[in-house]
Amino acid sequence: MNPFADFGITFANPWLLALLLLIPVLAFLRGQFGGSATVVFSTTHVLRSLGREALNRSGNFLNSLLYLALACLIVALARPQKGKTLSTVEASGIDIMLVLDVSDSMLAEDFHIGGRRANRLDVVKNVTEEFIAKRPNDRIGIVAFSGRPYLVSPLTLDHNWLIANLDRVTTDTVSEEGTAIGTAIASGANRLRGDTAAKSRVLILLTDGDNNVGSVDPNTTAEAARATGIKIYTVGVGTKGDVPFPAKDAFGQTVYIRHRFPLNDAALQKIAEIGNGQYYRAMDTQSLGAIYDQIDKLEKTTFEMKKYSQYRDLFPWFAGAGVALLVLQIALSQTIWRKLP
Repeated sequence: MNPFADFGITFANPWLLALLLLIPVLAFLRGQFGGSATVVFSTTHVLRSLGREALNRSGNFLNSLLYLALACLIVALARPQKGKTLSTVEASGIDIMLVLDVSDSMLAEDFHIGGRRANRLDVVKNVTEEFIAKRPNDRIGIVAFSGRPYLVSPLTLDHNWLIANLDRVTTDTVSEEGTAIGTAIASGANRLRGDTAAKSRVLILLTDGDNNVGSVDPNTTAEAARATGIKIYTVGVGTKGDVPFPAKDAFGQTVYIRHRFPLNDAALQKIAEIGNGQYYRAMDTQSLGAIYDQIDKLEKTTFEMKKYSQYRDLFPWFAGAGVALLVLQIALSQTIWRKLP
């Protein structure tokens, strides 16, 4: 049984932990036989009337340091590791690739979160995190794009890691300006084609603009994705008309200007039709929820996969603590608590 399991710690050599059982044995033997005598008496008859000799407090403390140092060194030899997992899991779900627009227009603040005005990207990330949390058995990946696509995460069941990467996505994630929808669809579809185990594979495109850069036509990439069995859902994000957009004035202060960003509903509708999916116009957070309700109705499949996560080796910490305690025990025993010669 692993006493460190509650702390997420595993051991590369757990069998070495059995050496910890030797420490109580060592303590018992030292108590029984003690150390070598420093002062020799011709007889102990006079001392017997004093009863059992009380243990010296300094000696107890030095012994405790020694035993604790040995325990730390034994744990270090067992190689404690935090966070490492390598397991084969059976997952039931679908493969979903989220393709998110992160162009500068996503900074327009025409949405609300908790009654407060928020920009489009924050709303998309907020609702997407809720969606990911509700689908623990689906492999989900994320591609962010503006002038070119950027892989935020490949398909994974490690949704904590996925959400952590999503939280770091900003409009600065991709330096190239523009809205390359065709290239973004191609990138997301290529990630879904990599594994044919899932019967249902879905690409969800969220954008607030029109395809204006890149040499790849969105309809062509949608047709290629459909040929490999990928369904495409498109979401047009943003309200109609002029919207508040943050900018900097001459003094570096944030001011808001009214700006209109063109959203090509017809083009997104066409992409969804080609991809055997559906087009949604998301003018608030509730609109985005309709997409996820539709995905819940899709066919699911069961497959096995290996789940990996990163780990950190804790050997240096336990080894360092053991050596430090051992040095402290030796230093105290040879200085202020030194035995008589």
